[in-house]
Amino acid sequence: MPTRRQFLQVGLASGAVLAGAGWLAQRGGRLPAQGYGWLDARAARIVAALVPAVLEGALPEASDARKDAIRETTAAFDRAVSGLSPAVQDEIAQLFSLLGLAAGRFIVAGVRSEWHEATPDELHAFLRRWRESRFGLLRAGYQALTQLIQAAWYGNPAAWERIGYPGPPSLEGKAA
Repeated sequence: MPTRRQFLQVGLASGAVLAGAGWLAQRGGRLPAQGYGWLDARAARIVAALVPAVLEGALPEASDARKDAIRETTAAFDRAVSGLSPAVQDEIAQLFSLLGLAAGRFIVAGVRSEWHEATPDELHAFLRRWRESRFGLLRAGYQALTQLIQAAWYGNPAAWERIGYPGPPSLEGKAA
């Protein structure tokens, strides 16, 4: 059984490795993936993997329609983040840098496999751990990810029929 001292040493060493790796990832700069204005390829894969877990039961069941919905939601997530302040964008970029590293994905998120290979159970466990975490930073990360994904999906007219929303009222013909 490890001693308290060993536990703290491993924790500090792991934190230093993650911080260094995150710094190197940030230092290399990030370029948006093809077809995106803000998300890089790794972040786009993370969002696409999380969309079905966050929107469980809301997405279409048919394979092609489901793939289209995930792709459209990821693109809408990208547009939403593109419109945020640079400071918030930097925080989200740091979150994706951490989650994009294998060590970060495993240590902080508890997901062993690559995001696109993670099982629904792994993704749900990750989201639950972050939602219920005693650390405010993890809870804030959970809120950022889930709220942006939900806004991206429910802002899409394709989602409205499934929830019985007829769409916004028409303003044509209304006199001011």
